[in-house]
Amino acid sequence: MNSPSEKISALIITYNEIGYIEKCIESMVFADEIIVVDSYSTDGTFEYLENHPKVKVIQRPFENFTDQKSFALRQASNDWVLFLDADEVLTPKLQNEIQHTINSGTKKNAFWFYRTFMFKDEKVFFSGCQTDKNYRLFRKSKVAFAKDKIVHETLNVIGESGTLKTKLIHYSYKDYSDFKGKILKYGRMKAIESLRKGRRFSYAKLVIKPIWKFFNRYIIRLGLLDGFKGLVLSYIHARGVVEHYKALKALETETRTSTAPISTILERAA
Repeated sequence: MNSPSEKISALIITYNEIGYIEKCIESMVFADEIIVVDSYSTDGTFEYLENHPKVKVIQRPFENFTDQKSFALRQASNDWVLFLDADEVLTPKLQNEIQHTINSGTKKNAFWFYRTFMFKDEKVFFSGCQTDKNYRLFRKSKVAFAKDKIVHETLNVIGESGTLKTKLIHYSYKDYSDFKGKILKYGRMKAIESLRKGRRFSYAKLVIKPIWKFFNRYIIRLGLLDGFKGLVLSYIHARGVVEHYKALKALETETRTSTAPISTILERAA
């Protein structure tokens, strides 16, 4: 391969990611700069980042994922950006594909990455993970995060997108309590997003939606072929839907009984 001419900025947002972040950072050291926005971690994440010779770390309070990622994106010095989650790792083959792609004269402005989901150190082949993909490589000048999404953020892209061939490794499941906490947090944030969009709680959805989520992941998306892993993942994702509607009901109740403006209530909830 020819010597790279295009420069690339690697970005991550973090909060208490020790045990994940080390592998992620080491897989990004080929980047011209690595910038991490940390939400005041208390588990040693910040200290690790602060002492890493290749990393620039910025501490900033967390409001929501879209806000934090938009801030991180503004810090990038280069137009090409590689934006990973702290529990994602690039293989050497994917590192080479990224460098080849940005130096190929491509007219595409963003690239999807398929991900291999890891349950501890074991691959998950089904359970809804088989089509899991996200934008991870893009031109800063051609994208923006959608402001109406505060969790599972959406990237709006100007122009054409492509897909890289090599999969990203996603170490999301460290243990049961960690993954459950993450999914329940997403559910609560989804409730804030739903209320902002005028969506309302219903007992029918509280019952039907979690059942559908479990059935979809475990039966339709073949989670049963992943054995115990598929059962656990399908159950936790269903619990996340329950949390979403429970939190939505609590927020609706507070907006009816509180004298505070809705914007204040949502800000406190976030």
